[in-house]
Amino acid sequence: MKNSNQIPEVSAFKFLRHAAQIIENPLPFHQENFQKLGDIFRLRLGLGISKSVIFSRNPKIAQHILQKNQKNYHKSPIQTEDLAKYVGHGLLTANGEHWQKQRKLIQPAFHKKQLEKLMDTVNSAIQAEVKRIETNKEFDIFPVFNDLAFQTVVKSLFSSAVGEKEINRLQYITEADQKMLVKELRQPFKNWWFRLSGKIQKHINLTQEARQILKEIVEERKKSSIRQDDLLDMLLDARYDDGTEMDEEQLIDEILILFTAGHETTSNSLTFTCELLARHPEIQEKLYADVIQAKENSSNLMEFIQRSTYANLVIDESMRLYPPAYFIDRISLAEDEFEGVGIGGNESLLLSIYEIHRHNDYWQQPEKFIPERFADGKQRKNIAYYPFGAGPRKCIGNNFAMYEMILAISEVIAKFKIEEKKAPIQITPLITLKPKNAFLNFTPR
Repeated sequence: MKNSNQIPEVSAFKFLRHAAQIIENPLPFHQENFQKLGDIFRLRLGLGISKSVIFSRNPKIAQHILQKNQKNYHKSPIQTEDLAKYVGHGLLTANGEHWQKQRKLIQPAFHKKQLEKLMDTVNSAIQAEVKRIETNKEFDIFPVFNDLAFQTVVKSLFSSAVGEKEINRLQYITEADQKMLVKELRQPFKNWWFRLSGKIQKHINLTQEARQILKEIVEERKKSSIRQDDLLDMLLDARYDDGTEMDEEQLIDEILILFTAGHETTSNSLTFTCELLARHPEIQEKLYADVIQAKENSSNLMEFIQRSTYANLVIDESMRLYPPAYFIDRISLAEDEFEGVGIGGNESLLLSIYEIHRHNDYWQQPEKFIPERFADGKQRKNIAYYPFGAGPRKCIGNNFAMYEMILAISEVIAKFKIEEKKAPIQITPLITLKPKNAFLNFTPR
């Protein structure tokens, strides 16, 4: 195997010199290094091999790590330790046998036939939140989509079995914990202060409060004789190979992870989609016509989703340009080699999905918003397209998210026209790729 030190390097000195810029937005720094050094480089964070990260925008390497040799690559401590202390050890944060056991148990709840039962609930939550859109003035759409996505997850999990007070508290805790985690990851030199000052413990206490709220909801459901056929019922019905059910702590871990993974990524994507439509009025009008036609020719929500072909293309292209999971991190378990690139054991790797989705070698006019590029279905199988990850750890809720986004963007476009906007789209790369200053002008149709 070729020595992994042959990978081009970015020095720790350069990293520290750009630390303030990286904290604000690391993407320009990474892009500069890719342009200068090629599709793979090592970023030195300090002295020694253990203080470095290998960055790659090579989709073939991504495919190797996520699919072809995925058993040699586990999720990094960013998720298995840092995030896990707030959401527990479930699908998003577990590795190895524990992850395999949970994936096999939960997968049936996200089959398309099961999701079909949830669509009326999802659509009702969407309609209620879309009514909050303010018209005829500059309006930040992100908070509406953020609440919409959280309400959708909660109602899909619990139907009407949880009150607004509990929902608001769960949303506050989920978002507060995520903000704290961003501070820990972006400012690791302050972690000693976060611990000493009690900030981390404060958020762990918030997590315990959320767990207690969820515990009471679960216990109430178990006592009830009424089935809701929501996600909670499906998770309570799920059985391992030996016939046992999830214990309560594991169930709550999985619910917390659904909150975390299921609402922020969706709200980001819906916001970016509206931002793009504001800058491409001709695409917006084409989408409006397609939505109206699909509504007129559909007898139920699933038929409408299936007929909403252009909405699907718009969302696919939006997620290409602004992937919510804009990087994927892994740790190598053993030495590996791919096309002459040597990777040592216990190496930290970061796959830049943002860069892969805009790679000139794999996309024509990669910086342009062209939904039609997905029209023949082939681009969804493009080796350089990872909106929901890839391989065995591909997002379990990808179909749920697509159904929700199609219904939501269709509801918005059917009711409102988004006035044209010329200014560049602003972003805030945190744990996910978030929109910034998403002020748009909606007018009733």
